[in-house]
Amino acid sequence: MDTSLKKIYEWPAQTLTVWRQADKHKIPRICFLNKMDKTGASFNYAVESIREKLKAKPLLLQLPIGEAKTFKGVVDVVSKEKLLWNSSSVDGKDFERKPLLEMSDPKLLKETTEARNALIEQVADLDDEFADLVLGEFSENFDLIPAEKLQTAIHRVTLAQTAVPVLCGSALKNKGVQPLLDAITMYLPSPEERNYEFLQWYKDDLCALAFKVLHDKQRGPLVFLRIYSGMIKPQLAIHNINGNCTERISRLLLPFADQHVEIPSLTAGNIALTVGLKHTATGDTIVSSKSSALAAARRAGREGEKKHGQNSEAERLLLAGVEIPEPVFFCTIEPPSVAKQPDLDHALKCLQREDPSLKVRLDPDSGQTVLCGMGELHIEIIHDRIKREYGLETYLGPLQVAYRETILNSVCASDTLDRTLGDKRHLVTIELEAKPIETSSVTPVIEYAEGVSEDILKASQEAIENGIHSACLQGPLLGSPIQDVAITLHSLIIHPGTSSTMISACVSRCVQKALKKADKQVLEPLMNLEVTVTRDYLSPVLADLAQRRGNIQEIQTRQDNRVVIGFVPLAEIMGYSTVLRTLTSGSATFAVELSHYEAMNPQDQSTLLNRRSGLT
Repeated sequence: MDTSLKKIYEWPAQTLTVWRQADKHKIPRICFLNKMDKTGASFNYAVESIREKLKAKPLLLQLPIGEAKTFKGVVDVVSKEKLLWNSSSVDGKDFERKPLLEMSDPKLLKETTEARNALIEQVADLDDEFADLVLGEFSENFDLIPAEKLQTAIHRVTLAQTAVPVLCGSALKNKGVQPLLDAITMYLPSPEERNYEFLQWYKDDLCALAFKVLHDKQRGPLVFLRIYSGMIKPQLAIHNINGNCTERISRLLLPFADQHVEIPSLTAGNIALTVGLKHTATGDTIVSSKSSALAAARRAGREGEKKHGQNSEAERLLLAGVEIPEPVFFCTIEPPSVAKQPDLDHALKCLQREDPSLKVRLDPDSGQTVLCGMGELHIEIIHDRIKREYGLETYLGPLQVAYRETILNSVCASDTLDRTLGDKRHLVTIELEAKPIETSSVTPVIEYAEGVSEDILKASQEAIENGIHSACLQGPLLGSPIQDVAITLHSLIIHPGTSSTMISACVSRCVQKALKKADKQVLEPLMNLEVTVTRDYLSPVLADLAQRRGNIQEIQTRQDNRVVIGFVPLAEIMGYSTVLRTLTSGSATFAVELSHYEAMNPQDQSTLLNRRSGLT
């Protein structure tokens, strides 16, 4: 927080946005009042703005010694000590801690004692355990309350999010940063205080999350792991659940700012930097072995026979990572020349490992590379990184919304593939049914009729399902993926010696034939929209959303703001940030996330199809 913002209403919009997100996700936090050495800085104004703007209860753990140009240190209210930084120190590393004494600092000691007593009363009001202590043996003299007891109580209050510890300093000159780091470890939750459901199933076995991947030109991929349980050592073989592969960690490093220190082992609660994991991507779950993950799944009661439609065993195992939503935008990307295509492929492969929300596919008709991302800004950032980090000047096609398709009625289709390659005959005859399903499913639900031979199914199930999934990647209307569809295989005859590739090709062709026969429907992505705006600008925001086919669910009051919550089609909010900024003079913020896919009305669908076909 910038303490030079003396007027209470002058707050950076991004600060308020971050605070609201922390409220929403119930994240404990502390405040650091920065730039105390800046002209016009006011500690009291900043504290008051926390009360007024953030509607939070500040717990003053420090007081500044001087303000603006006279700022030279802070007072630790809890321990009644002063921390003074050497004015001649350029980096702020040199400071001394001294107890406050009546003889040398009578005025500062009096202010600190009053602040400490007020802090004790605040914490006692918020924490029953500490209140019992205060009203018991220390009721006569608050000065006798040990600093450790007060710190423990502040820790509990911070975790309960009933108040916010406040510290101050000047980060640029490193003044107050050291006690800030101490406060982070002292008052914010440690890894042991965060409970994750999946940990009870892994017990003491290794479970870690690859939360970041970097590519180093000398050392190759660097994978940052957060260790939830167990231990990691160099040369340890690990199993990647998402990639269903086993790799070996060649080196184990402890990241310390921009320095990496080699270390023999790391345990739960630590962040590890690993070298040697060539196939691990951001969001992957790392365990000690495949048997360990299966044992965890058994403990959780999730093991069982693989269901038809599940692509891999990873879907049955417990993952520490988060689910990545499907991309909602896509555009083509081209290298400056054909000779640079391998370089572009390499860059995109690396970026996909670093960013799991980025998807890359090849258009089967045009042969162009297609980028699929979460939004306009996301794709712009990818484009910029390709230029900045890989030195490639690429060209992006127009940004398009990622629609989906489905069918409205049941249809049957049959197909025969009879081909001779060399002296080998490949013969497949198939009969299947495609039908819509009510439950939302991104991938096709695959079923088998009783008449299908179990022996044939056992040998060819993977090839059959690959063919079905391949056919559903491109629908007959827009070439968009098919969803909410069930495929039932009624009959399958395979000539001995027929390759799995031919089986997949025949199944895929038959599914495409069925999809073309059915009545079809385009589905458009509908976004959850949340606009936070002041009362003065509420009306123009609502009027604009009505023109964008928005469906307003409710309007909430949060402190001095109005929060508009509703649904809006993604196609209608392209470039919305610029429009909203203009409508509200930059005072409003908004957040969107994919809600679901919904059928377009016939008129909008017809307009879309005509535009895509070039008729309009």
